[in-house]
Amino acid sequence: MYRSFLITLMLTLSGVNQVGAQANPQGAVNNSRVQSVGKLIETSKAAKQIEASGNLEASSQRDEARTLYDQAVEAINVGDLERGNALLTKASKTMFEAARLAGNKEVSEKKRERDYLSRLDTVTALVDTHTRITQEQGTASNSGDLRALVDAKLAQAQRLRDAQKLVAARQVLDEAYVAATMAIEQVRGGETLVRTLHFETKQDEYQYEVDRNNTHRMLVDVLLKEKIAANVSLKSIVEKFMEKAAKTRASAEQQAAGGDYETAVGTMERATKEIVRAIRSAGIYIPG
Repeated sequence: MYRSFLITLMLTLSGVNQVGAQANPQGAVNNSRVQSVGKLIETSKAAKQIEASGNLEASSQRDEARTLYDQAVEAINVGDLERGNALLTKASKTMFEAARLAGNKEVSEKKRERDYLSRLDTVTALVDTHTRITQEQGTASNSGDLRALVDAKLAQAQRLRDAQKLVAARQVLDEAYVAATMAIEQVRGGETLVRTLHFETKQDEYQYEVDRNNTHRMLVDVLLKEKIAANVSLKSIVEKFMEKAAKTRASAEQQAAGGDYETAVGTMERATKEIVRAIRSAGIYIPG
């Protein structure tokens, strides 16, 4: 059954590429191909299988395919058809890899258990680090809200694990990881690693800023989900900050795609600052 699914998916991908090639012999991109790749990522049989699998690696690959697709559409909209065509092809291949991971029978409960325990060890180490720094400072922690959130998430993850819901438990641990990371940054008075790290290239520094931006975006979901649901006005304020952050990030990605990593680093930093403002607007202080 899995083999037949892969064959179907390969034919789908092949058909998508042939449509683009026949309609655009010089490498141009038409709306039909854009729509086909979009459906492949969002509504196809492959997309549904990835969602049902609970495979975090497959989901991550699908998210990467989404990013590539968004970049392709942006390139097409500004008239860079050659780059758009290439990005659509890459998005399709990435989605194919996601489907392969989702159908991998080796992804078992034992592997999920190992992944869970590995992430739990990391979060526990972060909690210990937070406690040690607080004790060394000899002052009360100014990250009480975040630390309380971490403890609550750890308890929630344990309950899910006890119920043998390892995929959901791992997702909650990821949220605890983000909150714990920010709690440490907060208790250190806003000191960030970027001030002490030395990057070999501007591309490396840009990738660091991308990861940092991803962490802050996840933190919005972790910290503000309940607050936003209970407050329509706050939701509107947060959405404005996040929309600006998304537009700024898109500019950074375009700069990086053009090889201007030095400018892209500063632009991505500004995008992250907008996310920090979104979080602070909800009454939660985080450094940044």
